[in-house]
Amino acid sequence: MGEYSPIFKPGSDFTLQASATITAGQLLAVTGVGTVGPAPANAGNWVGVAGNDAASGAKVAIHCGGVQELVTTGTVTAGDLVVAAANGTVSTLAAVSTPTPADVTNTRGIVGVALTTATTGLKVQVGVARF
Repeated sequence: MGEYSPIFKPGSDFTLQASATITAGQLLAVTGVGTVGPAPANAGNWVGVAGNDAASGAKVAIHCGGVQELVTTGTVTAGDLVVAAANGTVSTLAAVSTPTPADVTNTRGIVGVALTTATTGLKVQVGVARF
């Protein structure tokens, strides 16, 4: 009978190569084979948070799961669902009464739930929903 072991266990840090300049604390998204960069708005392919500054081509540690501190774009209030926003930041998922195709697309970038409140450029604590 075969066996399987994951490459990285849930919540474990891992390292990939930066495809752009990265600042510690930015939300990261996959940009190619074995590479990551700052997550763009509504990125559904985000993988974690940068553990260190990295120049393009350098290695970057990626923190997964748990509670992370991320810079906000706009006001985020404790209890809000937060999504990937521009340049590795997060923002509040806009509330909708009747979902449109764009709303469904935006939900793919959900990062987690805000545990604190912050305004643009400040850090908010987020309980991360993946890994």
